[in-house]
Amino acid sequence: MSDFAASAVPLTGGYGGQTYAVSAGGEDAVLKLYVKDPGRAAVDAALLQLVRGLLPVPRVLDTKREGSAEDPPYLLTERLPGVNLQLYLETAGEDERRTVGEQLGELLVRLSGMPFLTFGMFRDGELAIEPFGMGDLERYVAGLDLGLSPEQSERFAGVIAEAEDVLADGVDRVCLVHSDFNPKNLLVDPATARITGLIDWEFAHAGSPYTDLGNLFRFCVDPVLAGAVLSVLRGSGLALGEPLVDLGQAADLWALLDLAARSTEHEIAAAAHDLVARMADTSTLSGRRPALDVVH
Repeated sequence: MSDFAASAVPLTGGYGGQTYAVSAGGEDAVLKLYVKDPGRAAVDAALLQLVRGLLPVPRVLDTKREGSAEDPPYLLTERLPGVNLQLYLETAGEDERRTVGEQLGELLVRLSGMPFLTFGMFRDGELAIEPFGMGDLERYVAGLDLGLSPEQSERFAGVIAEAEDVLADGVDRVCLVHSDFNPKNLLVDPATARITGLIDWEFAHAGSPYTDLGNLFRFCVDPVLAGAVLSVLRGSGLALGEPLVDLGQAADLWALLDLAARSTEHEIAAAAHDLVARMADTSTLSGRRPALDVVH
């Protein structure tokens, strides 16, 4: 690794690893150290190879697939151009947000079109799948410490029932899921509003075609962007159920709850906990989130 990294500056994002901007081989690069989950280095390298040319992901320049806590595995990739989409959207106009939304929809279509046979996490460089083994949603919730009051916990049963009813009407097809598909993990060219990168694949797995949509819409309050995403999905020819927003929220519930249970770790987890509390207060899947889809 010393042959590649001439300088290193920590980058934000990616809660499961340590990520740095480095100078490598005469070009800017990104170095990711896999301290918490060493086996994930081989998985991420394989995933980037799998989707290269189909999705805007960086080239892998070098990888170390095995290691220890003192000398961890790593992945060295090119640094893609563009700015963080989350920051870009703060000042983007309606036309730009619509353009971005259409591209997000196209990326979701491509992810949904990469099929797998079973649900689960990838465990090695061959992308072998290990089933989740989490049981049903009610059992999963019972095993989490969500910090809800007894009254909220009782009302959350309505959320579980709604999610199960919604998903029962969706398709059970299995596809590639990025699992952290939101603006903080996307790059955009501010001059053209073109998406230049989908990064941080550390939670990718084989799962529901609605999961990434739910992640994208988890905290979304922009009906212009959301409407563009939904329009592309509905026009794609994919066999998807309706209502799409509800299906996304239902599929995202497992990840949302896991995040909410870690509410003291960072502000995104705290926001997830606030949302889960609102869902419990109202006994609804939407949890007072704004309507993003005016046409079903």
